[in-house]
Amino acid sequence: MIGGRRTVDLHSFIDPGLLQHVGQARAENAQRGIRRGPGTYEEVLAARTPPAGGSEVVEAGGRSVPVRIHLPEGAPRGVLLDFHGGGFYLGSAAQDDERNRRRADALGVAVVSVDYRLAPEHPWPAAPDDAETAALWLLEHAGERFGTTRLAIGGFSAGATLAVAALLRLGDRAARFAGAALQFGTYDLSGTTPAGRLIAGEYFLQAYAGHAPDRTLPDISPVFGDLRHLPPVLVVVGALDVLLEDNLAMAARLAVAGEVELKVYPESLHGFTNRDNEIARAARRDIERWLAERLS
Repeated sequence: MIGGRRTVDLHSFIDPGLLQHVGQARAENAQRGIRRGPGTYEEVLAARTPPAGGSEVVEAGGRSVPVRIHLPEGAPRGVLLDFHGGGFYLGSAAQDDERNRRRADALGVAVVSVDYRLAPEHPWPAAPDDAETAALWLLEHAGERFGTTRLAIGGFSAGATLAVAALLRLGDRAARFAGAALQFGTYDLSGTTPAGRLIAGEYFLQAYAGHAPDRTLPDISPVFGDLRHLPPVLVVVGALDVLLEDNLAMAARLAVAGEVELKVYPESLHGFTNRDNEIARAARRDIERWLAERLS
């Protein structure tokens, strides 16, 4: 206790074996510097990449959404529904093709990556609508399409937020997913919590949900949702991520509502699991092991 407040010892969530690699991560952080996302619509357009082919359209609940499907060698033992990152206004399922192909082979699962619509052209609720559509399609057709109904869900950054939004929309059907692997999502987009206020001025919030009269809606800010129906959750976040406090708050709420495992990685910034260093590789192995346990 400090000044009457409880404090959290982050070291209890950090694998001490990773501390030997802090120097490597620190040097990489210094070389790369702090990178910020686009701050205007013109910068968003300049940062986007052309759309790629190879997607297919799936339908459920009267809506449709494009997805990219990666299959392992042999029959899948499970299916992972995945949502890419990009602040709700950048990115695509295709950008994760290489990672998802590796994950499909490593886990022996099918990976279904969702090409949800992007803001500001398609602000909230377009992306959660697409996330829900993909989840409903998988619940309805996984058995016939993949030969298995063992399901998991996951996401990277904004994709983690959308994964939780989809589960919240599913209600008690969310329990049909064996687990949710969430990488450094943003869970308070309202700016009303101390964690949410740390990013309150970011352009992506305005682009995605600036028109919403109440951004504490769980469909926008999942930390305010009823989390009791969610499956077991893995929360992965870097110790230097601006979203660390947001992820700690979400993990605390998940711990009260159900089952959660929190993993914090030292000297790691937002998006660190895409990097090529020992800490990032360890995090990717941890995620794969956690998913394998739930899809076995």
